[in-house]
Formats: sequence, structure tokens, C-alpha cells
Amino acid sequence: MSGDTDRMDAAFKALADPTRRRLLDRLREQNGQTLSALGDRLDMRRQSVTRHLDILIGADLVTVVRHGRERLHYLNPAPIHEIDERWISGFDRPRLDALRAIRNTAEENAMSTEETVPNYVYVTYIAASAEDVWKALTDDDLTEQYWGHANVSDWQEGSIWEHRRAGEPGTVDVVGRVLENARPHRLVITFEDSLDEVEKREASVVTFLIEPHEDIVRLTVTHEKLPNRDMYNGIAKGWPAVLANLKSLLETGKVLPQQPWEVA
Repeated sequence: MSGDTDRMDAAFKALADPTRRRLLDRLREQNGQTLSALGDRLDMRRQSVTRHLDILIGADLVTVVRHGRERLHYLNPAPIHEIDERWISGFDRPRLDALRAIRNTAEENAMSTEETVPNYVYVTYIAASAEDVWKALTDDDLTEQYWGHANVSDWQEGSIWEHRRAGEPGTVDVVGRVLENARPHRLVITFEDSLDEVEKREASVVTFLIEPHEDIVRLTVTHEKLPNRDMYNGIAKGWPAVLANLKSLLETGKVLPQQPWEVA
């Protein structure tokens, strides 16, 4: 609990600076930017951008993913999601959801159909071992508890995995292949509505990276090669809720009271 409070304090302090909020706005508009690209868009010197990004990274509001020789910066919504859960959800959620729906519709109508769909990156910290987190991601009974679906596979590279609806084991809402298994630190899978989609076009790819962080673990989820903005919007709602539920289950033994959004 103390670690979560410290991270929330750091997030509030980082968000207090208007320049850092501008950096987050630029990443919200176009996620996965290099340091140089961010500096050019904000007309800021490299040293100044680096200083502000370091603070945002320290507050977990931005995460860095290496792509070849580049370091790409991604907006990490985990701390903002935690603020939402603690300070907003219980107060005026219906009205806020209605306002958000209006805003999202306006934004989608303004978007070009040719816009490149960004990758989605989410980082959370869990007071558990790497093996515990791995099991929570791959054990069908555990995934059914916090996800509402059982993730079923032998998890060997090349194997099929299925996301089976709880109470309806014959209903599979997501399917894919296991691309990489480096237990308990890295799992890479494809992620689609049906196996036909996996076979006929390039599937979206989810990478779970589980890293030691002091006496807890840092879980980074990267969802790449998204086919369209609708899927991006869906997983941007789904992953925070699912991973918050996973974190709650491992740390408290209980899932959160509200149902998580579907990722698919």
C-alpha cells in the first residue's frame, strides 16, 4: 500500500507542471515518440525535454520501450487509472461516462481513416513474485477469476491459446498463437477474434514483460500491430481494468467489485 501511495504522490507532483502535461498530451495524440520528435513538436531543447521526461518516467506516467536502436516513449495510463479508481469512480461516474462518450464520438468523427494506429503500452507494479504473475496470466482458473475468461493453452511456442468465456467454456472470444515463452519473465502471443483472422492477416501481438523491481515486480503489457482505431479504443479501456483486477487478486486475494471491461 505504501508503494502505491508513493507512486500516486509522484504522479500528482509530475502532473502539476504544465510542460509535463503538454508532453503527455503530445503522447496521447501520437504514442511511441522518440526524444527528438517530442522536442521538435514542443519546440524545446533536448536537455529540457529529457529533464521533464525523467520526472514523468519516475512517476510511471511515461514508459520507454526499445525498438531496435530507438527509445520510444509511451504514455502509461496506470497511475491515472489508479487516481480515477480512488478519487472519481465512486462519485459521479454516470455523468462523466456520458461526457466522455460525447467527446470520444467527436474525436473519432474528426479522425482520418488513414491515421496510423499506435501501439498500446501499460505498466503496473505488483507486490508478488514473477512466478506468481506468470501463473496469473496463464492459469485458466486464475484468469477466470479476474478476467471473466479462462486463458487455456499448454503455452508452448507455436501452440494455440483460447480466451474462453466463464460459464460458457464452448464460447471463445479471443484466440491466438504463442510466439514466445520465456517463463517467468516474457510471454508473447497473437491476439484476435478468431483463428481465421490470425491465419489470413497479420495478427495483433501482445507482449507481457515481467521484471524484478526492488521487492516487487514490474509488469509491462505492450499491444502492437492493432488493425484499426476501434480495436485500439477497446483495448485502451480493457487492459487497465483487467490488470487492476489481476493486481488486486494477487495482492489482496480478492478481485475488484466492478466487472472489468472486455479487452477484445
